[in-house]
Amino acid sequence: MNNSFYVIVILVAGLVLWRRTRSFYRPIRGNGSRLLVPVLYMLPGFFLIFSPEVHAPYYEWIVSAALGLLLSIPLIWTTSYEIRGDNHIYAKKNMGFIIAFLAVLAIRFTLRSYLSMIDPQSLAALFMVVAFSYIIPWRIVSYLKFRRILRMRAA
Repeated sequence: MNNSFYVIVILVAGLVLWRRTRSFYRPIRGNGSRLLVPVLYMLPGFFLIFSPEVHAPYYEWIVSAALGLLLSIPLIWTTSYEIRGDNHIYAKKNMGFIIAFLAVLAIRFTLRSYLSMIDPQSLAALFMVVAFSYIIPWRIVSYLKFRRILRMRAA
């Protein structure tokens, strides 16, 4: 695996952490639909799964999806929102989220090096399934948590 891959992953992870920690100090505006935008950024990766060069047994797809769902749990637990004194909704400050996010990243790196015997196209597709399986549930639950707080604020 080349170094440019690691640089890109570190830059993306840094951007996610920067945006997330910035949301501790800036209110979330609107109806929360922007919480779902990262799911749209993943759509090009969806086509990788159906590439003709990808050859993986069904159990690997199932394990990838299960691993992603498992990795979503700490992200869901550590993401919550609150209404502050100015009557705006903010992400709750939580160092647990940063630790959980970095742990998910470390697990993915470890698994990528451990599974190096799988061909690169199949490995990339399996890791896209892992990413879909933890980002989509995490973002949907985050949106639902935000909407619940939004309804509480309106009441």
